Amino acid sequence: MKTTRTIHPDFQFLLDFKDQEIIDLFTDLREYILELYPDSNELVYHTHALTAVFSISDKLSDAFCMLPIYTNHLNLGFNKGTLLKDPDKLLTETGNLIRHIDVKKPTDYRNPKAKALIKEAIDFAIKDMDKPTKSIGQTISKIKKK
Repeated sequence: MKTTRTIHPDFQFLLDFKDQEIIDLFTDLREYILELYPDSNELVYHTHALTAVFSISDKLSDAFCMLPIYTNHLNLGFNKGTLLKDPDKLLTETGNLIRHIDVKKPTDYRNPKAKALIKEAIDFAIKDMDKPTKSIGQTISKIKKK
């Protein structure tokens, strides 16, 4: 099932500067996340990376995953990755909280193990949320225009 949610124009403008292979991977992975949790809010940022963050509310603190796009690669990041069960050892990095899966091809995330991890992250975020959200299925740009 394909979502019809368009990429925010602020984000699309910056995304268009990336290599087509990265754009295609991002677009497919974004679609996959939105298929798994259509009610997620997408917060888009441009800091050290061009990043789409998927949250169960309009707050970054309620995010369950993120897709940071760097110069030549992107990751499927989990905001509270150290708190997730990861029996298949898919997650990498050594920070206090964030973990990620390196994404080089669709099979890196379109597989039962990654799908289970994404669903666990969604369930964790829902249980961990402080108060109900008023925003459902929105795309919110946090990109500062120059």
